[in-house]
Amino acid sequence: MDIIRGIIGLAFIFGLGYLISFDRKNVRYKPMAIMIGLQLVITFVSLNTAAGIKILGAISDFFSWLLKQAEGGTNFVFGGIQMEFVFFFHVLMPIVFVSALLGILNYIKVLPFIIKWTGKLINKITGMGDLESYFAPSTAILGQPEVFITIKEQLPKMKPQQLYTICASAMSAVAAATLGAYMTMVPGQYVVVAVFLNIFSALIISCVVNPYDPKTINEDASVNNKSIEGAEWVSAEREVSATSEVSAASEEREPFFQMLGTYILDGFKLVIIVSAMLIGFMALVTLLNNSFEIMFNITFTEIMGWVFAPIAFVLGVPWDEVVRVGSIMATKLITNEFVAMGELAKVAETLSPKANAMISTYLISFANFGTLGIVSGSIKSIDEKQGKIIAKYSVKLLVGATMASMLTATIVGMFY
Repeated sequence: MDIIRGIIGLAFIFGLGYLISFDRKNVRYKPMAIMIGLQLVITFVSLNTAAGIKILGAISDFFSWLLKQAEGGTNFVFGGIQMEFVFFFHVLMPIVFVSALLGILNYIKVLPFIIKWTGKLINKITGMGDLESYFAPSTAILGQPEVFITIKEQLPKMKPQQLYTICASAMSAVAAATLGAYMTMVPGQYVVVAVFLNIFSALIISCVVNPYDPKTINEDASVNNKSIEGAEWVSAEREVSATSEVSAASEEREPFFQMLGTYILDGFKLVIIVSAMLIGFMALVTLLNNSFEIMFNITFTEIMGWVFAPIAFVLGVPWDEVVRVGSIMATKLITNEFVAMGELAKVAETLSPKANAMISTYLISFANFGTLGIVSGSIKSIDEKQGKIIAKYSVKLLVGATMASMLTATIVGMFY
């Protein structure tokens, strides 16, 4: 029954993707089938085999150990404050430490090595293109907006089709620096599984919503300036060389401790940004809930829960839990994943294992309105023309990224 519900969920997602597709005649079914097969294998091995469960447990335990190491710095600075659990100190501040570790791994060329060869492997298996295959794992490690810096030389030359795909990947992933924080709010095994599945989910959705052949997209000597109605992308760009190979701009190597200081400060800036967004969004949600309850005797999140309940049901969530799950789905879309995880923590014990797994994996992405602004702004800061293209199709980009999260949740739900 779970498999049948999952198939119905997949049909709904791909049907929606087909309706909003830029080119319905050229949907790339073969890469889709390959990547869905990989997702099914990854999920089965991870959640239904002794070896997979043990590996996920080890990864989760490792991040828990890292968070304990981060307490060394937090306790030294804030040790005089008596506290059992404070979100800012125990969930967000470790991001500074993890950011420093990522800086070290990047400096000694471990991360570039992992990203490069993972991208090559993905391209070899799926044929999604060098640039797209490189960007998918790199955004899962670096997050955005930092990941866009790695392709700043290629970005102005990209066709709109490629631009949509990389932005969808950026919104469908999360940054490695925040994984430890997520694991303090949802079970670690779901975080790890979602990270792997999301790499493919964004590419799968792009095969439907934004289909194109990476091998031929840059081969045309001229680009027709046609209006985008139904199947065609608008493109008034000049001819560019057919190349997708990612190469970092040659820059002078930064001294180690200067680099480390930069990553530490970047991590702290991220903590402050997340804190500010949480304060603002949580206050707004509280205001809306209280206002709606006074006026209509029902909270805003409950209303959104009913709105998203049919979607949650179609994806495979048990009927008696669809309103609670739908409310969390809506909260994540309107605010961000941290706020939604806070809402999940309030009801997690009342949810079934299947609903818990599905909503937990759904939340592990940056698909929300706030991130859409960050992505659009990041692209515009590098190339204003490309930024305008993303802004023009921002709604379809957000829908595509949300569909990628739905796809990940549906695949996980098939194994419960």
